[in-house]
Amino acid sequence: MSLIRIFIAGILLSAVAVLSLFIVFTWEVFSLKSKQAAADAVVVLAGGKGRIEEGVRLYRAGGGAALYLIGVDPSVRKRDLVKERPEEQIILEKQSTTTLENAIYARDLLAKREVRSLQLITSRYHMLRAELIFRNLLSKDIAIYPHPVDSRNFREEWWRYGGSFRLLFTEFYKYYLYRLFFLFSSGELRPGPLPVE
Repeated sequence: MSLIRIFIAGILLSAVAVLSLFIVFTWEVFSLKSKQAAADAVVVLAGGKGRIEEGVRLYRAGGGAALYLIGVDPSVRKRDLVKERPEEQIILEKQSTTTLENAIYARDLLAKREVRSLQLITSRYHMLRAELIFRNLLSKDIAIYPHPVDSRNFREEWWRYGGSFRLLFTEFYKYYLYRLFFLFSSGELRPGPLPVE
């Protein structure tokens, strides 16, 4: 077999592998269901449409004892969100700008209050990557319950809408880049277990 044929065969096999991974990823994204469970905290990764509103709704419905809004715009003030209930346990984090930074800053905030379970809220297309990062940065003894949010800018018939396809494909390659990263990171980003009372 000539080198050209080997090269072409390699490209075709790679394309089939990538397509297969993309199909599995897409199926997992649209199969995500919220896991309703009592948790110590509701953690919202700000930045996507409807995330904060859903976080506030879930928190007020008893989804967690505190609400953490991670990666909010620096101009956002707590009193803008809770004018009628100033006593609510709402924590705003304004430093992080990426999902990895979201998880790092959230980890520090959650450790201070010894949070052992959380409802994680982000957009449906972003949930697999967010959950992967949080599971690799938080202690193994912290339970994470995904709570995906559907938004109008991401359609279930993603192949018909360029914006939805771009969101899905961008998340696909970022998700697998992080999987590779954590495969070789040897767990050094994960802290030890929280102290037992």
